[in-house]
Amino acid sequence: MTRIAFVMDPLDRINLKKDSTLAMIRAAQARGWEVTYLQQQDLAHHDAKVWGYGRRLDLDPAFAEALDPAAVEGRAWYDLGAEEPSPLGSFDVIFMRKDPPFNMEYIYSTYLLERAQQDGALVVNRPASIRDCNEKYFATAFPDCCPPLLVTRRADLIREFQAEHGDMVVKPLDGMGGSSVFRVKRDDPNLSVILETLTRHGQEQIMAQKFLPEISDGDKRILMIDGEPVDYALARIPMAGEARANLAAGGTGEGRPLTDRDRWIAERVGPELKSRGLTFVGIDVIGDYLTEVNVTCPTCIRELDAQFSLDIAARLLDTVAMQLSTPG
Repeated sequence: MTRIAFVMDPLDRINLKKDSTLAMIRAAQARGWEVTYLQQQDLAHHDAKVWGYGRRLDLDPAFAEALDPAAVEGRAWYDLGAEEPSPLGSFDVIFMRKDPPFNMEYIYSTYLLERAQQDGALVVNRPASIRDCNEKYFATAFPDCCPPLLVTRRADLIREFQAEHGDMVVKPLDGMGGSSVFRVKRDDPNLSVILETLTRHGQEQIMAQKFLPEISDGDKRILMIDGEPVDYALARIPMAGEARANLAAGGTGEGRPLTDRDRWIAERVGPELKSRGLTFVGIDVIGDYLTEVNVTCPTCIRELDAQFSLDIAARLLDTVAMQLSTPG
């Protein structure tokens, strides 16, 4: 039997209506794979091995059928077994599905998971690539896909950038869900305090991007599986008066077929993702431009599945099964 483990957030924090990891767990359970639940605190190294203090996880059959919370109203949606330590290398597959923040604890987890990979487990995504590919900065590896941008901690360079491009967006390199993203218009009196706050008075690098008015038509999330795009994107549309389109910031999701430009960007980025072992990635596109490459815990599976009758998690696990059968 194939054994698969998910390193993820606490189960009581899971959004039952939207969580993409649940779709993956459901797909694994449908295959008859044994699912183990882990949190970061359950990873350890001793006796020359990395270990996981995991618990077997089974979704309630009624909930698993359609991932419908109403099907288990008033009772638990899962069954969790007793804690059982196992060498992480004994798992066939380990999914790293812990949400950011991408802090030192996240990096320490990738060290442990990298050792599990060396011990024989397939880790999705590859731990070294999670560390190397900052979700904001990695997009700059494809400059022909990106809008005008700047990465710096110097306020004078950011002011020069704004003088050239006018309206801009500034954001930290380690944020998620639209957190601490500011749209700054020309002559904005708050520019100094925004830059002081984001750079911590010049101590941390941040990114400035030319503001893309196409954001009003949506920030498209394109899901990539082993370097190939799903045929539909989820356009996250900002609510009225908001410059951020993230669903966590109140945006709404509208599914759309990929455009020719979307496919060109995916073709440009895909081979690099595949070569780095980034099996499941979400790239973000505004208008004609790539803005971010999400490698830690991409979402939007459930929304696209619902709107287009897809089963993206099943396709993902088909790919994982193929990787297991053809290691290396």
